[in-house]
Amino acid sequence: MKKLQTFSLIATSMLATTTFAADFSFDRPGAGIGTGITPVGQLAWEQGLPTVSYQQATVDVEREKNLSLNADMLLRTGLANGLELQLGWQGPVWQQHKRAGMKKETNGLGDVSIGLKKAIDLKDDRLTMALLAEAILATGNDEFTAHDDIYSLTSAVAYEFSDLIGTSITMRYEAQNSNWAVTAIPTIDYKIAGKLSGYSEFVYRKAESQDYEYGLGTGLVYAINDRAQLDASVGVDLNGDAKGYNGGLGVSVLF
Repeated sequence: MKKLQTFSLIATSMLATTTFAADFSFDRPGAGIGTGITPVGQLAWEQGLPTVSYQQATVDVEREKNLSLNADMLLRTGLANGLELQLGWQGPVWQQHKRAGMKKETNGLGDVSIGLKKAIDLKDDRLTMALLAEAILATGNDEFTAHDDIYSLTSAVAYEFSDLIGTSITMRYEAQNSNWAVTAIPTIDYKIAGKLSGYSEFVYRKAESQDYEYGLGTGLVYAINDRAQLDASVGVDLNGDAKGYNGGLGVSVLF
């Protein structure tokens, strides 16, 4: 109950902030979030086709490999000028586990999330900002859930240097069962040619009582038109001896 009250307080403070609607943009792909807000009365559907994750580590002298595929999705709709509601689902998940010559395959459903995203007016044509208060609800199957709800507050600040290049940084603060974690994601995005653009990002994360985690990611985005885009991304974890890769394909549409 205390966590829900905290989340409600964050959401209320966001509603009280001066309204400013940044130009709309999809949040796919990448680990960070954009500063764009879905227009009032419209719906954005962002779908993974699918998202892929691979980890390899040595446990008790045995090599262990995990491969997972999930069709994650995010629905965003505008509630007011500069404010949107987000509903997410990690989707159906398929996982393959290999160790000591044994292979096990499982499948199930992931967790759901709900959030409020608010644009902040910085009185600058090139500088934009948004806040996202989110709760990830541990409703998924045992193998594919966080087990305890996660409450987070995320900020994103973006600066457009020109029509060809821009930068942003996403900061995420989260709490799960009284444990805290912080994630920082600086990103650079750039136009390549015509409707094709790209991005590159660095991911830093520190969770309570856990080692530092680092990662690199990059991807391509093809704008079909002003209301639809296709994306492809790939990333690598830089965490000691363990190997980790992630990526996938996606489609986003604004209705």
